[in-house]
Amino acid sequence: MKHRLVALALALALVAPTLPLHAQAAPAATALREPDVIYVPTPQTVVDAMLKMAAVKKGDVLYDLGSGDGRIPITAAKAHGIRATGIDINPERIAEANANAKAAGVTNLVTFKNEDLFQSDFRDATVVTLYLLDSLNEKLRPKLLRELKPGTRIVSHAFRMGDWQPERTETVDGREIFLWRVPARK
Repeated sequence: MKHRLVALALALALVAPTLPLHAQAAPAATALREPDVIYVPTPQTVVDAMLKMAAVKKGDVLYDLGSGDGRIPITAAKAHGIRATGIDINPERIAEANANAKAAGVTNLVTFKNEDLFQSDFRDATVVTLYLLDSLNEKLRPKLLRELKPGTRIVSHAFRMGDWQPERTETVDGREIFLWRVPARK
């Protein structure tokens, strides 16, 4: 038995460098910094309502800022066939989201990035989804208004954006969701 394990280890050591990069185990990621919020998943009924409120359609590019287990990008990809990216600062959530995307069969459409959303580039978004806090939405607001194209839809679960009034508000299973559109530049 011991000789078989040694032979298997040697075979793997010789074969692993020839495997495609995506087939090799990625090194363990380290946290960029402490997350600003604890992870609380958005219920699926709210995910569906957020995507409906944003009027997600073929050709859209969705970014979920603070994407957790990836359920919003995965649902968007499965239901609408769009490209979607989740950004989360917690490497454990990114690993979970990647596993969920693989299980859902949408890895060709969905990407998850272990990044700080305040430093991430999501300028190509046509839809942005959030489940952060009022204070974080307010901190993020200048970046959203500066970098996103006019007409980009922003949907937040539960939290507002300071004095920027939402275009629409809905209640789904006792939870509020809000829609804003990036206005035309002056």
